[in-house]
Amino acid sequence: MLKIGEFSSLSQIPITTLRHYDELGLLKPIHVDAESGYRYYSVSQLPRLHRILALKDLGFPLERVAEALEAGVNGDALKGMLLLRRAEQESHVQEETERLARLKALLHLIEQEGQMTGDVVLKAIGPQWFVSLRESIPAYRTIGQLFGKLHGFIGPMGVQGTGVALLHDTEFKERDVDVEAGVYLKQEARVSQPLNCYELSGATVASVVHHGAFEHIAEAYGTLLRWIETNQYRPAGATREIFLHLSYPITREDPSNVVEIQVPVEKN
Repeated sequence: MLKIGEFSSLSQIPITTLRHYDELGLLKPIHVDAESGYRYYSVSQLPRLHRILALKDLGFPLERVAEALEAGVNGDALKGMLLLRRAEQESHVQEETERLARLKALLHLIEQEGQMTGDVVLKAIGPQWFVSLRESIPAYRTIGQLFGKLHGFIGPMGVQGTGVALLHDTEFKERDVDVEAGVYLKQEARVSQPLNCYELSGATVASVVHHGAFEHIAEAYGTLLRWIETNQYRPAGATREIFLHLSYPITREDPSNVVEIQVPVEKN
């Protein structure tokens, strides 16, 4: 038997680490002196220690290493663990590669514009219940009238939620704009025509928050669309304008309005 110091020297593992592995049940001493509390190890424990170190080096949390060793990992089970870890690592590398690409794109935009014009975020949003009224309106500036009409219908129903405009046109139009005015709901609601209630599908969206007058919202759209193009994405669905804060009466010049613009995207 070897004292813990001798085993530490032989294995090149610090004593504090060996004690930690003991506490986790990963590598327990073969004997602990009842009087002195000294831990004793055996050379025969080196293969187990090396497996612990190998799995740890591959990124396995010590808790999973402990579970695997406790279950008695055979060749097939070890192969399965390694395949799963490889998939996790490949996913992590892909995420970091995409994050690096976004970082480079942001730096490129700053170099072009000389300043930060807005923080674009790529995020996944889940499905969302939505009650809405869809019409062709004269121009974007008349969206407020469509929302007024919507609330005239849903007011008696007591429906409340965050206001959202879906812009269905695939390009900018000066008139006859296809817009859906609605509110997000926590659950499905029973409605009648001309209202619709359905679950918006989840999506990956490029998002930017515009804080200020609506008459300047084109600047936020410009930032967002440049980010999408620079990062090699393309729009993949109706743009969502989520009205986080509105002052009443609503005016295009009010600087206190806050709108999040979300564009569903997919890679080119």
